Amino acid sequence: MAEWVEACAVDDVDEEDVIRFDHGGRTFAIYRSPDDAFFATDGFCTHEKAHLADGLVMDDIIECPKHNGRFNYKTGQAKGAPVCVNLKTYPVKVEAGKVMIDIG
Repeated sequence: MAEWVEACAVDDVDEEDVIRFDHGGRTFAIYRSPDDAFFATDGFCTHEKAHLADGLVMDDIIECPKHNGRFNYKTGQAKGAPVCVNLKTYPVKVEAGKVMIDIG
C-alpha cells in the first residue's frame, strides 16, 4: 500500500544534487536530475553506511563520500567495487511544488 510523505520542496534540491530526508527513523536521499526529474533511494551506502547526501552526484550516479562506491540513483544499481548491493529506490511524485515519496 502506498504511503506518500512530503520529503521537501522542489526548490530545496539543486539540479544534479542530492539532499537528506529523515522520516520515521529512516534516512532517504532525494535527487534532482539535470532534466528536473526527482528520484529517491535509501540514504545510506550499502557498503559502509555513509550518508549518500554527503556524496557527489554526476550524471545519473551518486558516489559515496566514504569509499567512492557508485550507484545509479535512478535504478539503485551498484556500479562496482567496493559496493555490490543495490540501493532500494522509492517512487516519487511532485505536487504543488513539493517532492513526495512513497515509503510504503
